[in-house]
Amino acid sequence: MKSILFLNIFLLGMFACKKEGVAPENKAALRDLPTTPYVVVLGVAQDAGYPQINCQKACCKRVYEHPALGRFVSSIAIVDPKHNQSWIFDASPDFKEQIRLLSSHLKKKSLPDGIFLTHGHIGHYTGLMELGREAMNASNMPVYAMPRMQSYLTTNGPWSQLVALKNIELRALQTTKEIQLNESIKVQPFLVPHRDEFTETVGYIITVNRRKILFIPDIDKWEKWKTPIEELIPKVDLAFLDATFYKNGEIDRDMSLVPHPFVTESMKMFSHLSSRNKAKIHLIHFNHTNPLLIENSKAQQEVKAKGFNIAVQGSYLPISLNK
Repeated sequence: MKSILFLNIFLLGMFACKKEGVAPENKAALRDLPTTPYVVVLGVAQDAGYPQINCQKACCKRVYEHPALGRFVSSIAIVDPKHNQSWIFDASPDFKEQIRLLSSHLKKKSLPDGIFLTHGHIGHYTGLMELGREAMNASNMPVYAMPRMQSYLTTNGPWSQLVALKNIELRALQTTKEIQLNESIKVQPFLVPHRDEFTETVGYIITVNRRKILFIPDIDKWEKWKTPIEELIPKVDLAFLDATFYKNGEIDRDMSLVPHPFVTESMKMFSHLSSRNKAKIHLIHFNHTNPLLIENSKAQQEVKAKGFNIAVQGSYLPISLNK
C-alpha cells in the first residue's frame, strides 16, 4: 500500500506547475519546501472518490487496472512551517491517507491542528470516523463547523459519540466572521447555495499575511449565489473552485437534480478575466466521469489553453504564487 501511495503521489506531482511541487517522502528533504505558509492539495475527486464503487465504465476500469491513477476525495490543507502547524479543510473518506500525506510536510508526524468542515455530504465529513474509539481514539481534535453542521454531529450517531467521548471538540463558526488561528492565519466561512438536506454549506476565505485563498469545493450554479464569483476572484490570490462535471450530459441522469457549475460554464463566465486572474483558478472536486481526471485529455488541454489550472493531488502551492 505504501509503495502504491508513493507512486501515486509521484506520478501526480510530475504534472504540477513549475512553481508548485510535491512533498518529499524523505523528511530530510523538508528543507526544499517553502518556509512560509502554503497550500497542500490532499485530494481532488468528488465525494465518492476515483474510481467510484461498482463503476463499470472505462473511466473507472482504467484505475482498477492501474491503481496509481486513482485520486483521493477533495481536500486541501494549510501548512505553517514556522510553527509546525497545519489545518485541513474537509474530512473526506480518504482522511487516513490524507493525514499521512499531510504529515510529510511537517517536522514531526502529527494530526492537523484543526479541521474545517464545509457541509454534511459524505465526501466532506465522514473521515471524522478515523478519530473515534474504534480507530485512533483522538483527544479533543478541534472541528470547526457551522450551527446546523454542529447540531447534526451532536444529535446523530455515530458522530455524537465522537462528541460525547471528546474525540472531537466542536468549535462554532458564524458566517463571514473570521477565526484567528495564529499570528498570521485567519479563516472566514461564508454560505453558498447547495443541496442542504442535513446542514448548511460554506466556502472559506483563508487569509495568510494578507494573502487570500478561496475554497469552494461544492456549490450549485454560480448564478444562484448572491456574490458574483467573477468579481471575487480578482480579490484573492488562489481560488479552488467546484468543477464536479465538465459539461452537461456527462452522467446518465437528470443533471438538474445535482446542480454544479459545469466547467464549460465556468470557463465562459471567467473568459473576460485577465490572464493573471485566470491563473489563480484551480479546478477541484471532479466526478469520476470528468475527463479532467485523465492526464493530457482533450478537456485538460482545453482548460490549460484557456489559462486555468487543474488541482493536482499531492502538490503544494506558495500562497504568494500570484503576487
